Amino acid sequence: MSPRNSNPRIRILLLPVLVLGMTAALCAQGPEVPVDPSNSFQVNLPGDGPLALVSADWGRTRATARGGAMLVDLHSTLVFKNASPRPIRGVSLLVLAQEVTPGGKASVTVPSLDVQPGEVFPIRVDLRLMRPLNTGTGALVQVGLDGVLFEDLTFYGPNRLNARRDMLSWELSARRDRKAMLAALTQGGPEILRKQLLAVLARPSDNLVMGMQVARAMPATNVEAGRSVEFAFLQFPDAPVELLSGDVRMTGTEARAPRIELQSKAKRAIRFVELGWLAKDEQGREFMAGTLPADVNLPPGQHSTIRKENTLRFAKPVNGLTAFPSAVEFSDGDLWVPSYAALKDPRLAAALPASGEERRLAELYRRKGLDAVVQQLRSLR
Repeated sequence: MSPRNSNPRIRILLLPVLVLGMTAALCAQGPEVPVDPSNSFQVNLPGDGPLALVSADWGRTRATARGGAMLVDLHSTLVFKNASPRPIRGVSLLVLAQEVTPGGKASVTVPSLDVQPGEVFPIRVDLRLMRPLNTGTGALVQVGLDGVLFEDLTFYGPNRLNARRDMLSWELSARRDRKAMLAALTQGGPEILRKQLLAVLARPSDNLVMGMQVARAMPATNVEAGRSVEFAFLQFPDAPVELLSGDVRMTGTEARAPRIELQSKAKRAIRFVELGWLAKDEQGREFMAGTLPADVNLPPGQHSTIRKENTLRFAKPVNGLTAFPSAVEFSDGDLWVPSYAALKDPRLAAALPASGEERRLAELYRRKGLDAVVQQLRSLR
């Protein structure tokens, strides 16, 4: 059986430092560096782990010298076998060219898998990494396992990049959306489900997202520029946290040093909160602008303040910001995500693009028809 989702999520990990002079050096295109696939690449998997490597194709990978650094343009297809007795729902790989070099480390995460024991599946790796030109011997790129999420939501792996949290969030969200679609099918019949899938296909996802980048804020040398703007909040009745107050310094396309006070409504301690952001443009339209994660130490019923020494840079001028809780992780590792009903609130529904699982099922409908979607809704949790 092939994976249900063939689109990996790639994250390039940059160190929070600026290397002066590197930009100029990288602008000079250098000669191609010979790459020998037999010793330039390594896939390191635990011998008793849930994955076994079947094959690795590095044929289109290239390395180029740029000043004192090397740009590795990595293109590979890795084929793995599920060597465990449990179905696999997600896999995250750590791809390393150099541990301490800015741009030398990345992750490739594939959620929404349905790989049964003994089955094989491919993972595409397409990314660029940087490493010093002279690093002695050793593999050019090393690929390791950061984590595997199983059908029963248990996790295996070192979890160096918090892969468990990300994959668990995606899987819980996917199950939530499938459950809602199955309910629509049960209550309204095939035509209701067909209308939902067609609506997802017709939804212009790219137009509903305003680009946002998070950068480390630079120290102020005089009076902080911009105006103080209070956050608006969307509250979900079933959320384990309540957002109480907050503000940010706004200057055109930038929002600096956001601060949000929140209170726990849970009976368990909370260690992580992720906030979704809606940005309002100059015409009063709202767009999804991304999420902002925060590690917290929030006992039951207590208050906490999230302060980020960051600058949020938007793709166009912003006149207001609205925040809402998009994920909460408890100290025992359990995770909360918003309910389907909460995300279908008219204001959110107008601003949020279709979820990844909704898009996947809609694409399955487009390619294979309604029966294929119904089969998955009834066979998967």
